[in-house]
Amino acid sequence: MTRSWWGWGNVEDAVRGGELQALLDRVRVLMPGDLTDHEPPDIASLGLPRPRVTAPAALAGLCSADPADRAAHAHGKAYRDVARNLHGDLRHVPDLVARPRDERDVTDLLDWCTREGIAVIPYGGGSSVVGGVEPRCADHPGVVTVDLGRLDRVLEIDPTSRAARIQAGVLGPQLESQLRGRGLTLRHFPQSFEFSTLGGWLATRAGGHYATLYTHIDDQVESMRVVTPSGVSESRRLPGSGAGPSPDRLFLGSEGTLGIITEAWMRLQERPRWRARASVRFGDWTSAVAATRAIAQSGLHPANCRLLDTAESLINAGVSVGGGLLVLAFESADHPVHHRLERALELCRDHGGKPSADTGGPAREASAEDSSGPDAAESWRSAFLRMPYQRDALARRSVIAETFETACTWDRFDALHQAVTQAARQAIFEVAGTGVVTCRFTHVYPDGPAPYFGVYAPGRWGSTVAQWDHIKAAVSEAIETHGATITHHHAVGRDHRPWYDRQRPDPFAAALTAVKTALDPAGVLNPGVLLPAP
Repeated sequence: MTRSWWGWGNVEDAVRGGELQALLDRVRVLMPGDLTDHEPPDIASLGLPRPRVTAPAALAGLCSADPADRAAHAHGKAYRDVARNLHGDLRHVPDLVARPRDERDVTDLLDWCTREGIAVIPYGGGSSVVGGVEPRCADHPGVVTVDLGRLDRVLEIDPTSRAARIQAGVLGPQLESQLRGRGLTLRHFPQSFEFSTLGGWLATRAGGHYATLYTHIDDQVESMRVVTPSGVSESRRLPGSGAGPSPDRLFLGSEGTLGIITEAWMRLQERPRWRARASVRFGDWTSAVAATRAIAQSGLHPANCRLLDTAESLINAGVSVGGGLLVLAFESADHPVHHRLERALELCRDHGGKPSADTGGPAREASAEDSSGPDAAESWRSAFLRMPYQRDALARRSVIAETFETACTWDRFDALHQAVTQAARQAIFEVAGTGVVTCRFTHVYPDGPAPYFGVYAPGRWGSTVAQWDHIKAAVSEAIETHGATITHHHAVGRDHRPWYDRQRPDPFAAALTAVKTALDPAGVLNPGVLLPAP
C-alpha cells in the first residue's frame, strides 16, 4: 500500500467508481455547486525550501531531508490540512524527519535539538486534525519532526495482570496483530485506528470507537515512560494509587510539549466472544435524545450508542428517519449480552423508538467474528470507516466537509445544540450561501453526551481554507461560550489554542507553564501547542 502524502490513508483505498458516484449524487441533492475534480500537485512542483539544519554525523543516518518525507510530515489530516495540500500551500515544512531506532536515539536527538534550539515535533501517526504536528515554528533555527514508526513492538506481556509493555510508535493494526495470538486486545479503536499510534493516543488523550465505559485511552494506562530534555520519567506499574498527583496524568494529553512518550504498560482485555446489536428509529429528535440519555444513565454500558440526526442518517448511513437513528451494540468476552440489548430496546420503546431488532422475540445474538447485522447499523459502520476518504474526495471538488466535536452536560445540550447549529448555518450562509449542518453523538456518559457537528457546504476553489476558517471560528466560539469543551478527544494543537486558553483555569495555566519550563527549559518541544511559544 502507498500512503497518501496529501490526504487520508492509502492511495489504493481512495474513493472511486460506484462509491464516488453515489457520494457525488448525494451531494448534488443536498447542495448546488461545481464538482470539478482537482488533482493533488506533484511534490516536485511544490518548491520546498532547502533544510536549514544539518544533523551531526552520529544522527545523520536517522534523519531524512527527502522532499516527499518533508511534505508528508508538514500537515496533519484535518480538512484545512488536506485543502492546503491540494492547493500546494506548504509554507511550513520540517527541515528533517528523524526516525529513531530506540530510546537512546530519542535521547540523542533531544540533546542535539536542545543544544541548538531546534524545534522538535513528535509526529505519532500524523493523524492530528488540530494543527498538532504542523511546524509553525518561525522563531526557531530549524524544525525536526520525530517519527517513532520504528518503535513498533509489544515488548512484554503479563498474562496474570492482563497488561503489556508496548512501544509508542506501533500503529493500531500492528498492535492488535501482536496481541491477537494471545487472545487479548487493547480494545481502543478510534476512527484513525489504522493510521495512528499508541504514543499519539496517549499524547492526545484519544477516545476510541466505544461509546461508553472504557473508551478513553486514559483508563487503559498502567504506567508510562517518557523522554524529556531534563531526563526520563517512568511511573510505577500499579492498578491504582493515591500517592499524590498522577505522573501519568501529567503526560497524558501533553501533546508532545513535555516529552516524547517511548513506551507504556497498557491494560488489556480478552477478545469479545458475544455481540448483539440493533438500530432504533425515532420520529422526533427530542425523544431520540431522551432515550439515549436513559441508556447512558442505565448502567448497561453499550459498546456502541451512536445517535444520528435526520441529516446525518441520510448522508452517512443512507437511512431516512423522521427524528433520529440510534445505533446500539453490546459485546462481552465473558457472557451473552442479549439481555442488555433487550433492556436498552425497552428504554427506547418508552420514548417512542422503533427497534429494527424488535420482532417480538429475543434480540439477535452474534459471535464477535460475525459481521452481519441490521442494515442501518452496518451502513453506519461502513460509512464511519470510509468518512475520511470521502472527505478527501469532496475536498478535491471544493466541497467543505468537516466535523466539530465537543462534550457537555445533559442539562446544557439543548441550548448548545441550538447555538452551534445556528452559528454554523449563519457562517455557512456568509461564506457559501447554502449548506447542511448535522449532529451525532459519538460517546455518551451518565452526565452528558459528546456531540459531533457535521458541516457540508459548497466551496470555491482557491477559497476553501478561508471559508473553513470562518466556519471553524464561529462554531468554536459557540461551543466555548455555551460551557462545552473545545475538544472531546481531538486534542488542542495549534488550531484550538484560542478557545483552550479561555477554557482552562488560570492557576492551572501557570502550573503547566512552570512544568514546561522545568522539563523543556529550551522550549523546543512542539512550540505553540497548549502554551504560547517562548
